[in-house]
Amino acid sequence: MSDLSVSLSVLLGIVVFSEVARRTVLYLLSNRDRSVYALELISTFQLCACTHELKLLAEVGGLEPRIGLTCTYVISVVHGLSFHGAICNPTGVLDQLCRGTLTHRSALARISCQLIAAALARGAMPHAWALSPSDLHARHGSTGFKCTRSPVNASLLQAAAVELGCAFVMHTAVSNVHKVHELYRVPAIAAVITTLVYAGGHMTGAVFNPALAFSILFPCPGNTFTEYSVVYWLGPTLGMIASLLLCEKVMPVVLGKSTVSNSNGLQRRKIK
Repeated sequence: MSDLSVSLSVLLGIVVFSEVARRTVLYLLSNRDRSVYALELISTFQLCACTHELKLLAEVGGLEPRIGLTCTYVISVVHGLSFHGAICNPTGVLDQLCRGTLTHRSALARISCQLIAAALARGAMPHAWALSPSDLHARHGSTGFKCTRSPVNASLLQAAAVELGCAFVMHTAVSNVHKVHELYRVPAIAAVITTLVYAGGHMTGAVFNPALAFSILFPCPGNTFTEYSVVYWLGPTLGMIASLLLCEKVMPVVLGKSTVSNSNGLQRRKIK
C-alpha cells in the first residue's frame, strides 16, 4: 500500500504540473492556434507519463486488477476533465480530419505534438523514478528503468485485431457520446476505456492510441518496431476507419431506410 500511495502521489504531481503548464500557456498565448498545439503537447505528456506510472504499478508492483482498473477509471476521468479539448490520440486526429473538422496542416501539427510529447514522457519518467520515492521505483531501477518483456501475448494477427476492436469501440463511443447528458459524458468515456482495458489488457495492454503505445510499449523487447507498428498503429487506425464508416455511411443508410419504411407504413395505415 505504501508503494501505491507513493505512485498516487506521483500521478497527482504529474497532473498538477501539467495543469499549471496548461494554465500558463493559456495566460501567455493569446493566439488560439498556437495554444491549441501547446495544449496538445502538454496533455499528451500528462497522458503518457501517468500511464507509465500505472504500467509500473501493474507490472512491477503486482497491483491487484480491481485496484488497477479503479485507478484507470479515476485517472481517465481526470484526463477527460483537464485536457481542455486536446485530442491526445493520432487516430482521433485522423477521425476529425476525415470528418472535415480539421485541416491537413492542423492534423499534422497535432500528431507531431503528440509524438513529441510521447517521446518526452518516455525520457522524463526514468529521471522521476531515479529519485526512488518508493521500493517499487527502486526495484524498477535495478532493471535500468527499462521494459523487460513484450506486451504482446498473442499472435500478431490476434493482437492487431484486439487493438482494432478496442479502437473501433472507443471511436464509436466518442462519436455517440453527445447523446449522453453533458454531466455524464466524461465518466461514460472513462467507463468505456476501463472496460476495454479489462477485456483486452491481458493480450496487448489495450492501448488503442498510437502515441501512447509509442511512449510506453515500443521500447519493450520481444518484438520488432515493425511488428509493434502493425499492432499499435495499423490496428487502431483500421479500427477508427471501421467506426467512421459505420457511423457516417452505414448507420445513416440503415436509419434512413428504416425511417422511410416506417413513414410508408404509417401512410398505409392512415389510408386504410
